[in-house]
Amino acid sequence: MTRSSSGPPSPEMIAALARFRYQLRRFLRFSERAAREAGLTPQQHQLLLGIAGHTGRGWATISELAEFLQERHNAVVGLAERARQAGLVRKQTVARDRRLVRVELTPKGRRILNRLSALHRRELGRLEDLAGLTFAERMKSEGKNGRRRQGK
Repeated sequence: MTRSSSGPPSPEMIAALARFRYQLRRFLRFSERAAREAGLTPQQHQLLLGIAGHTGRGWATISELAEFLQERHNAVVGLAERARQAGLVRKQTVARDRRLVRVELTPKGRRILNRLSALHRRELGRLEDLAGLTFAERMKSEGKNGRRRQGK
């Protein structure tokens, strides 16, 4: 986020940021709890999301997953191996370059991810109903005008 050159953020902006941060943390807690109830660790859930959605291909390399998860490469290697042992993912070494490993979901991993994604979609809808677009609208308004215009 860039800082506006026209002065400090308005009290309304700070309040909007506080509400957004609170709702974000509530969503993350919800997500962690839902993953555990589905038999996954939160990290495994994030791994499945990264595999299915990060690249748009339906599979990802360890390096791509490390970037998506913002984790070290060797930590993701271990996470992917534990997910493989749990039957959630399949790892395939590309023949021409043995260093390149494709990671893709198994049918079991896909089923669990689909269930969790449906739960998350409903929770996001609930949060949107609570927050509306007020935060995005304020961010857009302050970004264009420096500070939110009063009464306009």
